[in-house]
Amino acid sequence: MKAFHLRLLPAVALTVIIPAAARAHTTIWPRESMAGATEKYSIRVPTEGKVATTAAEIEVPDGVAVETIGAPVGWKYELKRKDDRIVAITFKMDIKPGEFAEFTFVARNPRDRKELVWGLRQRFADGTSTDFTHEPAGIRATAVVKMTPRPD
Repeated sequence: MKAFHLRLLPAVALTVIIPAAARAHTTIWPRESMAGATEKYSIRVPTEGKVATTAAEIEVPDGVAVETIGAPVGWKYELKRKDDRIVAITFKMDIKPGEFAEFTFVARNPRDRKELVWGLRQRFADGTSTDFTHEPAGIRATAVVKMTPRPD
């Protein structure tokens, strides 16, 4: 009987690990920042399925001022502006299945917000895309940055 339980252990472990891996998706970091502060943000983009990622699109929340963008060798980005403000960034890079990339930028947070909701979308080589901001129950927590009040 013991041997049967030991053989079952790997199968049970996989049923716990696989759902956890399936929940991984495009996210913004850090999860908390200070209102009015200048912050380095990172967008983590994993390719969990069998189709390579080709782009990550980020919609910048109102009031956020993007100041600089990280530009490592091997990938490109496009900016969308409204007047002089950057309102969206599309990072382009082929990310193979089982790999991930981190895209960074520095932005100044607004002083008057309690949270920032970022638009996060991942595009794939087969032409499909996935929205990582909205889910049936509302906004995903991984697209939200909580703002702590600035000390006076």
